[in-house]
Amino acid sequence: MTNLDRIHLLRQFTEEEPENPFNWYALAIEYRENDQNEALMLFAKLIKDHPTYLATYFPAAHLYAELGEIDEAKMIFEKGISLAHDQMNRKALQELQNAYQNFLFENDLD
Repeated sequence: MTNLDRIHLLRQFTEEEPENPFNWYALAIEYRENDQNEALMLFAKLIKDHPTYLATYFPAAHLYAELGEIDEAKMIFEKGISLAHDQMNRKALQELQNAYQNFLFENDLD
C-alpha cells in the first residue's frame, strides 16, 4: 500500500469516525512525509479537538521545530509533558522530557 493509498483510506476513516483521534493522528503522520503543512493543520486540529490524546504531542512538537516554529514547538512539548504527568504515563513523560531537553539544547534555549 502506497502513502497515497494510506492517506485515502485514513481520510475515509476520519469521515466515518471523526471523533476518533487515532484516525486524525495516523493521517497527520502519513502527511508528514509529503505535505508538512497539511500535517501541521492536522496536528493543530488534534491538539484543539482532542487535547488529551497524548500520542500527538511528540511528533507535533518535532514537526513544528523542524519547520522553525520554535515557540509553538516549545509550547507543545510543555503541554505534552504536563499531560503525560497528569495521565501518569511514565514512559511518554520520559520520552517527552528527553526530547524537550534535546530541543532546548539544539535551539540554544536552556
